[in-house]
Amino acid sequence: MGKQVRPTVYDLLAMKGKRQLSMLRVVSLEEAEAAEAAGIDLISVPPALLCNPRFRDAAPGRFAIPGGEYGQSGATTDEILRWAVKMRAASADAVYCAASLQTIRRLRDEHIPVCGHTGLIPSHATWTGGFRAVGKSAATAVLVYKQVKDLEAAGAFSAEIEVVPAEVATAISERTSMLMISMGAGGGCDAQYLFSEDVLGLNRGHYPRHAKVYRKLAAEYDRIQAERIAAFREYAADIESGAYPEERHRVPMDAEELKTFLTRL
Repeated sequence: MGKQVRPTVYDLLAMKGKRQLSMLRVVSLEEAEAAEAAGIDLISVPPALLCNPRFRDAAPGRFAIPGGEYGQSGATTDEILRWAVKMRAASADAVYCAASLQTIRRLRDEHIPVCGHTGLIPSHATWTGGFRAVGKSAATAVLVYKQVKDLEAAGAFSAEIEVVPAEVATAISERTSMLMISMGAGGGCDAQYLFSEDVLGLNRGHYPRHAKVYRKLAAEYDRIQAERIAAFREYAADIESGAYPEERHRVPMDAEELKTFLTRL
Protein backbone atom coordinates (compact mmCIF):
# COMPACT_ATOMS: atom_id res chain seq x y z
CA MET A 1 0.00 0.00 0.00
CA GLY A 2 1.49 3.34 -1.05
CA LYS A 3 1.85 6.39 1.12
CA GLN A 4 -1.40 8.32 1.35
CA VAL A 5 -1.37 11.70 -0.37
CA ARG A 6 -2.73 14.35 1.97
CA PRO A 7 -5.60 16.49 0.74
CA THR A 8 -5.21 20.01 -0.60
CA VAL A 9 -7.33 23.06 0.18
CA TYR A 10 -9.09 22.44 -3.13
CA ASP A 11 -9.90 18.87 -2.08
CA LEU A 12 -11.29 19.95 1.28
CA LEU A 13 -13.50 22.65 -0.18
CA ALA A 14 -14.82 20.13 -2.71
CA MET A 15 -16.01 18.01 0.24
CA LYS A 16 -18.11 20.83 1.73
CA GLY A 17 -21.65 19.62 2.27
CA LYS A 18 -20.80 16.05 1.23
CA ARG A 19 -19.46 14.53 4.44
CA GLN A 20 -18.34 15.57 7.89
CA LEU A 21 -14.59 15.79 8.33
CA SER A 22 -12.75 14.91 11.53
CA MET A 23 -10.20 17.18 13.20
CA LEU A 24 -8.02 16.74 16.29
CA ARG A 25 -5.56 18.89 18.19
CA VAL A 26 -2.48 16.69 18.66
CA VAL A 27 0.60 17.67 20.65
CA SER A 28 3.11 14.83 20.21
CA LEU A 29 4.59 12.61 17.52
CA GLU A 30 2.77 9.66 19.06
CA GLU A 31 -0.58 11.43 18.79
CA ALA A 32 0.19 12.57 15.23
CA GLU A 33 1.04 8.98 14.29
CA ALA A 34 -2.17 7.75 15.92
CA ALA A 35 -4.20 10.35 13.98
CA GLU A 36 -2.56 9.13 10.77
CA ALA A 37 -3.34 5.50 11.54
CA ALA A 38 -6.92 6.34 12.54
CA GLY A 39 -7.59 8.33 9.37
CA ILE A 40 -8.33 11.67 11.07
CA ASP A 41 -8.76 14.21 8.25
CA LEU A 42 -7.24 17.37 9.75
CA ILE A 43 -4.91 17.97 12.66
CA SER A 44 -4.09 21.13 14.56
CA VAL A 45 -0.50 21.05 15.80
CA PRO A 46 1.85 23.19 17.90
CA PRO A 47 4.39 24.93 15.64
CA ALA A 48 7.26 23.16 17.43
CA LEU A 49 5.77 19.78 16.58
CA LEU A 50 5.31 20.73 12.94
CA CYS A 51 8.97 21.74 12.77
CA ASN A 52 10.12 18.39 14.17
CA PRO A 53 11.97 16.57 11.33
CA ARG A 54 10.05 13.40 12.22
CA PHE A 55 6.60 14.98 12.01
CA ARG A 56 5.84 14.12 8.39
CA ASP A 57 7.12 10.60 8.89
CA ALA A 58 4.52 10.26 11.63
CA ALA A 59 1.65 11.95 9.77
CA PRO A 60 2.36 12.06 6.03
CA GLY A 61 -1.28 12.08 4.97
CA ARG A 62 -2.78 14.53 7.47
CA PHE A 63 -3.75 18.10 6.57
CA ALA A 64 -1.87 20.00 9.28
CA ILE A 65 -2.68 23.47 10.60
CA PRO A 66 -0.25 25.01 13.12
CA GLY A 67 -1.36 27.69 15.51
CA GLY A 68 -2.33 28.57 19.04
CA GLU A 69 1.07 29.32 20.54
CA TYR A 70 2.03 32.34 18.43
CA GLY A 71 1.04 35.63 20.03
CA GLN A 72 -0.90 36.90 17.06
CA SER A 73 -2.97 39.38 19.03
CA GLY A 74 0.03 41.63 19.60
CA ALA A 75 2.08 40.75 16.54
CA THR A 76 2.42 42.85 13.42
CA THR A 77 1.26 41.66 10.02
CA ASP A 78 4.87 41.29 8.90
CA GLU A 79 5.73 39.16 11.94
CA ILE A 80 2.79 36.87 11.32
CA LEU A 81 3.63 36.67 7.63
CA ARG A 82 7.22 35.63 8.40
CA TRP A 83 5.90 33.01 10.84
CA ALA A 84 3.40 31.71 8.28
CA VAL A 85 6.09 31.40 5.59
CA LYS A 86 8.24 29.44 8.06
CA MET A 87 5.31 27.14 8.86
CA ARG A 88 4.59 26.52 5.19
CA ALA A 89 8.25 25.71 4.60
CA ALA A 90 8.01 23.18 7.45
CA SER A 91 5.12 21.41 5.63
CA ALA A 92 2.06 23.19 7.09
CA ASP A 93 -0.92 22.88 4.75
CA ALA A 94 -2.50 26.05 6.14
CA VAL A 95 -2.08 28.35 9.12
CA TYR A 96 -4.44 29.34 11.88
CA CYS A 97 -4.82 33.10 12.28
CA ALA A 98 -7.05 35.03 14.65
CA ALA A 99 -5.40 38.37 13.83
CA SER A 100 -6.92 41.26 11.88
CA LEU A 101 -8.66 40.99 8.53
CA GLN A 102 -5.83 43.09 7.12
CA THR A 103 -3.37 40.39 8.18
CA ILE A 104 -5.51 37.61 6.71
CA ARG A 105 -5.69 39.52 3.42
CA ARG A 106 -1.91 39.88 3.44
CA LEU A 107 -1.47 36.14 3.92
CA ARG A 108 -4.03 35.49 1.18
CA ASP A 109 -2.07 37.75 -1.17
CA GLU A 110 0.95 35.50 -0.60
CA HIS A 111 -1.22 32.42 -1.37
CA ILE A 112 -1.01 31.13 2.21
CA PRO A 113 -4.19 29.25 3.17
CA VAL A 114 -5.71 30.66 6.36
CA CYS A 115 -8.10 29.15 8.88
CA GLY A 116 -9.80 31.93 10.80
CA HIS A 117 -11.83 31.82 14.03
CA THR A 118 -15.25 33.02 15.09
CA GLY A 119 -17.66 32.59 17.99
CA LEU A 120 -15.74 32.08 21.23
CA ILE A 121 -12.19 33.13 20.36
CA PRO A 122 -10.11 32.50 23.51
CA SER A 123 -7.60 35.28 22.80
CA HIS A 124 -10.46 37.76 22.23
CA ALA A 125 -12.86 36.45 24.87
CA THR A 126 -12.88 39.68 26.88
CA TRP A 127 -14.90 41.29 24.08
CA THR A 128 -17.63 38.65 24.23
CA GLY A 129 -17.94 38.24 27.99
CA GLY A 130 -15.30 35.64 28.74
CA PHE A 131 -15.23 31.90 28.15
CA ARG A 132 -18.86 31.32 27.34
CA ALA A 133 -21.09 30.65 24.33
CA VAL A 134 -21.46 33.31 21.66
CA GLY A 135 -24.47 33.77 19.39
CA LYS A 136 -27.30 32.87 21.78
CA SER A 137 -29.18 36.07 20.97
CA ALA A 138 -30.23 37.20 17.50
CA ALA A 139 -27.90 40.20 17.73
CA THR A 140 -24.81 38.19 18.66
CA ALA A 141 -25.70 35.48 16.12
CA VAL A 142 -25.72 38.17 13.43
CA LEU A 143 -22.33 39.32 14.71
CA VAL A 144 -20.93 35.80 14.27
CA TYR A 145 -22.37 35.65 10.75
CA LYS A 146 -20.77 39.00 9.92
CA GLN A 147 -17.42 37.79 11.22
CA VAL A 148 -17.66 34.71 8.99
CA LYS A 149 -18.51 36.73 5.91
CA ASP A 150 -15.68 39.16 6.69
CA LEU A 151 -13.24 36.25 6.95
CA GLU A 152 -14.53 34.88 3.68
CA ALA A 153 -14.10 38.24 1.96
CA ALA A 154 -10.58 38.58 3.40
CA GLY A 155 -9.60 35.31 1.74
CA ALA A 156 -9.70 32.70 4.51
CA PHE A 157 -10.57 29.26 3.15
CA SER A 158 -11.83 27.99 6.50
CA ALA A 159 -12.92 29.09 9.95
CA GLU A 160 -13.29 27.44 13.32
CA ILE A 161 -16.65 28.28 14.83
CA GLU A 162 -16.49 27.72 18.58
CA VAL A 163 -19.26 27.30 21.18
CA VAL A 164 -22.07 28.72 19.06
CA PRO A 165 -25.66 27.34 19.07
CA ALA A 166 -25.95 24.49 16.58
CA GLU A 167 -28.83 26.09 14.69
CA VAL A 168 -26.86 29.30 14.22
CA ALA A 169 -23.70 27.49 13.13
CA THR A 170 -25.63 25.33 10.66
CA ALA A 171 -27.36 28.33 9.07
CA ILE A 172 -24.04 30.17 8.77
CA SER A 173 -22.22 27.16 7.33
CA GLU A 174 -24.88 26.89 4.64
CA ARG A 175 -24.29 30.52 3.69
CA THR A 176 -20.52 30.59 3.27
CA SER A 177 -18.12 29.00 0.82
CA MET A 178 -15.59 28.47 3.63
CA LEU A 179 -15.02 25.13 5.30
CA MET A 180 -16.61 25.57 8.71
CA ILE A 181 -14.99 23.66 11.58
CA SER A 182 -17.25 23.10 14.58
CA MET A 183 -15.88 23.08 18.10
CA GLY A 184 -18.95 22.81 20.25
CA ALA A 185 -21.14 24.27 17.48
CA GLY A 186 -23.18 21.22 16.52
CA GLY A 187 -23.16 18.80 13.62
CA GLY A 188 -24.29 21.12 10.84
CA CYS A 189 -20.83 22.39 9.91
CA ASP A 190 -18.24 20.74 7.67
CA ALA A 191 -15.88 19.30 10.30
CA GLN A 192 -15.88 18.36 13.97
CA TYR A 193 -12.92 19.43 16.12
CA LEU A 194 -11.82 18.17 19.55
CA PHE A 195 -8.58 18.18 21.54
CA SER A 196 -6.76 14.87 21.91
CA GLU A 197 -6.46 15.41 25.68
CA ASP A 198 -10.25 15.37 25.94
CA VAL A 199 -10.74 12.42 23.59
CA LEU A 200 -8.10 10.43 25.49
CA GLY A 201 -9.30 11.42 28.96
CA LEU A 202 -6.05 13.18 29.84
CA ASN A 203 -7.63 16.44 30.94
CA ARG A 204 -7.49 16.56 34.75
CA GLY A 205 -9.48 19.76 35.02
CA HIS A 206 -12.82 20.90 33.65
CA TYR A 207 -14.07 19.17 30.51
CA PRO A 208 -15.93 21.49 28.13
CA ARG A 209 -19.57 20.71 27.34
CA HIS A 210 -18.74 19.64 23.79
CA ALA A 211 -15.95 17.24 24.77
CA LYS A 212 -16.44 13.48 24.51
CA VAL A 213 -14.07 11.13 26.35
CA TYR A 214 -13.34 7.91 24.47
CA ARG A 215 -10.57 6.58 26.71
CA LYS A 216 -9.44 7.33 30.28
CA LEU A 217 -5.70 7.40 29.87
CA ALA A 218 -5.13 9.64 32.90
CA ALA A 219 -5.68 6.63 35.17
CA GLU A 220 -3.26 4.60 33.06
CA TYR A 221 -0.65 7.34 33.30
CA ASP A 222 -1.18 7.45 37.08
CA ARG A 223 -0.58 3.69 37.21
CA ILE A 224 2.57 4.03 35.10
CA GLN A 225 3.84 6.86 37.31
CA ALA A 226 3.27 4.75 40.42
CA GLU A 227 5.24 1.92 38.81
CA ARG A 228 8.00 4.36 37.84
CA ILE A 229 8.31 5.62 41.43
CA ALA A 230 8.31 2.05 42.77
CA ALA A 231 11.09 1.04 40.37
CA PHE A 232 13.20 4.06 41.33
CA ARG A 233 12.75 3.26 45.04
CA GLU A 234 13.79 -0.36 44.51
CA TYR A 235 16.84 0.79 42.57
CA ALA A 236 17.87 3.20 45.35
CA ALA A 237 17.32 0.47 47.98
CA ASP A 238 19.47 -2.00 46.01
CA ILE A 239 22.31 0.51 45.89
CA GLU A 240 22.06 1.12 49.64
CA SER A 241 22.02 -2.62 50.43
CA GLY A 242 24.67 -3.58 47.93
CA ALA A 243 22.29 -5.71 45.88
CA TYR A 244 23.23 -3.62 42.86
CA PRO A 245 25.50 -4.00 41.02
CA GLU A 246 25.64 -7.81 40.91
CA GLU A 247 28.44 -9.85 39.43
CA ARG A 248 26.63 -9.99 36.08
CA HIS A 249 26.68 -6.18 35.86
CA ARG A 250 30.47 -5.97 36.14
CA VAL A 251 33.12 -6.08 33.43
CA PRO A 252 35.20 -9.26 33.89
CA MET A 253 39.00 -9.19 34.03
CA ASP A 254 41.53 -12.02 33.88
CA ALA A 255 42.97 -12.71 37.34
CA GLU A 256 46.59 -12.59 36.16
CA GLU A 257 46.00 -9.28 34.36
CA LEU A 258 44.46 -7.86 37.53
CA LYS A 259 47.42 -9.10 39.59
CA THR A 260 49.86 -7.44 37.15
CA PHE A 261 47.88 -4.19 37.26
CA LEU A 262 47.84 -4.09 41.07
CA THR A 263 51.55 -4.83 41.19
CA ARG A 264 52.24 -1.93 38.86
CA LEU A 265 50.18 0.36 41.06
